[in-house]
This record gives sequence, structure tokens and C-alpha cells, in this order.
Amino acid sequence: MMSPFTRFAGLALLLLLLAGAAVAEVRLPSLLSDGVVLQRDTPVQLWGWADEGETVTVRLDGEKWASTTAGDGRWQVLAPARPAGGPHQVTIEGDNTLTIDDAWFGDVWLASGQSNMEYPLSRLADTYADEIAAADLPRIRQFKVPKAWDFQGPRSDIEGAQWQAASPDTVPDFSAVAFFFARDIQAQYDIPIGIINASYGGSPAEGWLNEDDLAPWPHYLAKAQAYQDEETLANVQAEDQARNDRWYAALEATDPGLSASPPWFAPTTADADWATFEIPGQWRDSSLGEASGLAWFRRHVNLPAGAAGQPAVLRLGRIVDADRVWVNGTLVGETTYQYPQRRYEIPAGLLKEGDNVIAVRVVSSGGNGAFVPEKPYRLEVAGSGIDLTGAWKAKRGATAEPLPGPEFQDWNLPLAYYNAMLAPLTPMTLEGVIWYQGESNVKNPAEYALLFPAMIQAWRRYFDVPDLPFLFVQLANFLEAREQPVDSDWAETREAQAAALALPHTGMATAIDVGEWNDIHPTDKRSVGQRLALAARKVAYGETDLVASGPTFADVRAKGRKLVIEFDHVGSGLAARGEALQGFAVAAADVDFHWAEARIDGDTVIVSSEQVSHPARVRYAWADNPDSANLYNEEGLPAPPFRAAVPR
Repeated sequence: MMSPFTRFAGLALLLLLLAGAAVAEVRLPSLLSDGVVLQRDTPVQLWGWADEGETVTVRLDGEKWASTTAGDGRWQVLAPARPAGGPHQVTIEGDNTLTIDDAWFGDVWLASGQSNMEYPLSRLADTYADEIAAADLPRIRQFKVPKAWDFQGPRSDIEGAQWQAASPDTVPDFSAVAFFFARDIQAQYDIPIGIINASYGGSPAEGWLNEDDLAPWPHYLAKAQAYQDEETLANVQAEDQARNDRWYAALEATDPGLSASPPWFAPTTADADWATFEIPGQWRDSSLGEASGLAWFRRHVNLPAGAAGQPAVLRLGRIVDADRVWVNGTLVGETTYQYPQRRYEIPAGLLKEGDNVIAVRVVSSGGNGAFVPEKPYRLEVAGSGIDLTGAWKAKRGATAEPLPGPEFQDWNLPLAYYNAMLAPLTPMTLEGVIWYQGESNVKNPAEYALLFPAMIQAWRRYFDVPDLPFLFVQLANFLEAREQPVDSDWAETREAQAAALALPHTGMATAIDVGEWNDIHPTDKRSVGQRLALAARKVAYGETDLVASGPTFADVRAKGRKLVIEFDHVGSGLAARGEALQGFAVAAADVDFHWAEARIDGDTVIVSSEQVSHPARVRYAWADNPDSANLYNEEGLPAPPFRAAVPR
């Protein structure tokens, strides 16, 4: 009979053998998995993990492609270039064998930035319904990196991600900008396109840099290093959560709309004595007042017999900040923050003939709740759209002190997205990068003018490609237009972005004509993707004669009371969209700007103002929302904003 010591020793030996076998197994990163797109026409980097000294052989369709010996638990090999095409099978052989099926060679683009790059087609399902339905494009593929942050150091792999081919079922999860970019590039060159979507809504540029590259900005580095103390980070998060919980719990407890009998979302609630509130509109402009807290809104909708029982869609624009919505006493949806457009499905059987009641409970944590103007407010049922703008019934539920913002904001961190989302991608061989970001750095344009080009150069080091094409979107127009010329952080940030074009192998897509004053997430993602594709064709694909930009400022000179402005990238000629050229302002050396009259003269623009006798400075599209700016080239591309002074 085996002694206890013998049994223990045997078990220990077995565990050691199993552990050794596990370490010895070849492993692959999630990027190198079924459906992968690998970069064509250049040596391709492949990598993974294996036991020290283990020989790893890579085969392509059964033929030896490359081999190496693992060191320090990792293997990496540069496999010979292959032309575009597929599908292929890649086999990795070590002490075990792995296969990657349905692999293709094409062009791999990294799509990154903040929410306007992250923004999926699913949120634009109505706007791009035809494009989604026609997206049977299996050679366009996305690898969506899950949103994550990490202060402890660069991660080596991405968890929970896989390659997906574009189809009507999968493409709603694609980045809208990246999809339209990829579709145009594939249509132009007939090659597979792989999009690695690593974007994080709200992320600032400093979030995508490693510790060494944050050193010139010690305030960001110090913040990141403080959060490397896990106890400190946990305490900050716990305090944030406790403060939030207290605020919302107090609001719930004092809300008469929930405790009343019947509750205020019930169809039987009497609301004849409630105040009138015009939707769209702001609380501060009504009897509700500006104080933080919550308010209830009700609307009675009379429906004909043909609409009874039919499924419907309820559109409630955008609401500041959070809302819950009931129809005839049944909760049909809720949104927890202000940015998404509200689109709620009403199931069949809920609507009835005659009176129907829509109830909306809105929480505003910072004061001045609002229903944002110039957004759709309607009930769509039985082929008709019922307008819901105008008079609603409204009543305060509760008031509260404004809720302070959290100290730890997972969308506004230095270093953290580099560690969690970018570092694991850096061994991948790319064609280039497309980038849409900057809104989160608008608060400090002068800093961004240094930070952004430094980030581009850092990324080229991370991927070990000094001339990696880097294409970016200049910020769209946003916020209310101003009647007079004013200074603008948004304009200065656009200027900082454009300055990065001084770096080689960069390109910019201007978007000042596709934004929306009332939405930081404009719906026109197709134009943005198309303009990025034009930039790629010129910068990355070498179509040197292609007009890929609108007219860009080249020079300015004085001519009496006028300024003569010269442009590059004129293309087939300058053009004004509209009856008269607008968006220009002039000033003398040390006085305020005034709107200018402007006209096109060949490849120049001549500007002047009766209020400025000796113009020395000029601005174009210099505003948060330069909605009147209308200078284009004949190819239909807008001129980027600029400011300039006549040389002394």
C-alpha cells in the first residue's frame, strides 16, 4: 500500500510535469487568430510565446514560411512578404501545433482616437440603413480592441477580441469612420482591408503615450504614477462611487414621482395642473429652473385605430443628462448620459387607439437639464411620424446640489490606454494609422500643438516604422455659431492639428463642414471616412497627383486696403459653396477682427473690410463652429481653417 509521503511526492512530480508541458506550448496573441488580415507586400512580423529554446516553425498553406527559436518565453519572426489574397492557412509548430484559418493578405490599418472614431454604425442604423444592408464585404474585417486601461505596465495581449468580416449582421459593431474608410480603399485597390479598432471615448492624446514619452509633461506622468499605487486608486474609485451612490439614492428617495400613487409614469396620473414645457428646450427657460435634480415630463398622444397594437419607434432627440421613458405605464428604455441620440423601440401591443401617454423622467446632475434642439422628437408608427415637439406637461420631482465630477475619470487618463490597448498591438505590421481625436485636448491647444506631433513620432517608434503613414481628422464644427469674430480654443486646436502636417507621411481630413452645432458626435461619418481614404491614397499609396485636400493657406500680402491670399491644393480651382464667399475676418496689427468681404480671383482670395483701413492679419473659419465658411476647391474639399499675418 502506497505511503502518504509517496503519494504526495508522486502528485508533486505530476504537477511539475504538467506545468512544464503548459509552459512549453506555443501560444499566439489574439490578433493572430482566425480571420486575420496580414500586411501584404512586406515582411510580416509574427509572434507569440513558447518555452525557452523551443524551435517554432511557421508554415503558410503547408509550406515552410519562417522559423525561429524562442527566448525568454517569447518567439518572434519576420516572415517573407506575400502578395494580397487568400484565404490561407497559417500553421505554427513547436512542441504543439496551432492553426490560423481564413487568413488573408491585404492592408492593415490601425483606427484609434476617442468617441468619434469609436462611434459604431449601430448608433447610425437609420442614417446608414442602406449601407449596412449592403455590407456583404467579407474582405473588410475589424478586430475590435475592448476598451481597457492599465497603469501597471504594458500588456502583452488583448483579451476578448476576434476578427470579424463585414456583413449586415456584424458591421453595426464596426467603427463607422473606419468602415467607410476601408470600403473606399478596398473599392479603389481591390484588396482585403483589416481594421484594428483601438479607440476609447473621451481619451486624451496623453493616454496613448508610454511613461518615457510622458516625461516632457510631468503633470500627466505624476498623475499616472500616482494611480500605479493600487491602494490609492482603489480608494479614489471607492470615494467616487460612494459619492455617486449617496447623490442618486437621495434623489430616488425624495422623488414624489416614484412614490406617488399612482406613480407619475402611470397613464392615470392627473397632470392637468402641471406646468407647460416646450420641447426642445432648457429647464432654465421654464418654471422648472436651473437647479440640479430631476423633472418629469408627460405628453398625451391620440392615435387612430390603425396604430393600435403596432410596434413603433419613439425618438426623443438628445437629453441632458439621463432619462427613463415609459409608454402607457411600461418602461421602454433608458439612457444614462447625455450624448447618445434617444431611439426607443415600442413593442407591439403597447399602443392603443385613442389616448396614449409618454412619460419621461430626466435627471440632470449638473444643473440646467435640456431637450437639445434641432434633433428628432417624434413617434413613428404605422407608417406615420407624429411630431412630439411643442407643449408637454412638466413637474419638478426633486432638486439637489450639483453632483461633483469623479476624481477618477476612466475616459480621461494619461498612459493607461497605451498600456492596455496599444502596447499589445505594436508587434503587428501595419499599412498605417487613421486617428480621430482632439476634443478632449481642446482645453489646452498650446500644449496639444506639442503633444500631438510627439505622439505621432512616438507611435512610429512603438511600431518601429519611422515613416508609418499617419492620417488624422481635423475637428468638426461644434457649438453655437457666433455673430462676431472671436477667439476660439477649437480653432486653435485645429491649428495645432494642422501643424502636425509638417511631419512626413502625414495627412489630414478636414471636417469643419460636416459637424453639428448641438452634437459632439455628428452623424456624417461617411464624409470623414472618405476624406481619410483620399489622404491615404496620396500619403500611403503614392497617388501623388491626387487632390486629397481642400485649399490650404500658402501666403498673404497686402494690396492697399485689401489682402491677397494664395493657396496650395487648389486642384481644378477655388470655389464658393453659396452665393458669396464667407468665413474671412481681417484686422489691423493690434485691434479686433471684423468680418471681411471676400471674392475669388483665379487661385487667390481677396479680402477687405470697410472697418479696417490697414489690414495686417486674416483669419478663415476661425471659430468653434465656422458654419458660414464656404471655401472649397472644385473637387469638393473644404479649405482648412487658418490665421496669418502679412510679413513685416
